Amino acid sequence: MQAFLEYVVKGLVQHPEALTITPVEREGTTVYELRLHPQDVGKVIGRQGMTINALRSLLLAGSAKKGLRCTIEIVEEKLAS
Repeated sequence: MQAFLEYVVKGLVQHPEALTITPVEREGTTVYELRLHPQDVGKVIGRQGMTINALRSLLLAGSAKKGLRCTIEIVEEKLAS
């Protein structure tokens, strides 16, 4: 699932080299944490969250076929002051 997610998100962003995907296990669900270049966050979220919701739906359907539970979170890095 991580390879699929990486392929799709890299196609959306302008800075694919800045993308990192970290799988984290939480209560039986794999949460894929996306860390992106700040300029790419809006592209992945999309208008009114349409793009991120579509990604979540695809991930949910693909993981359900394998008997898994997965979701996506975008982690925004806080800049040091």
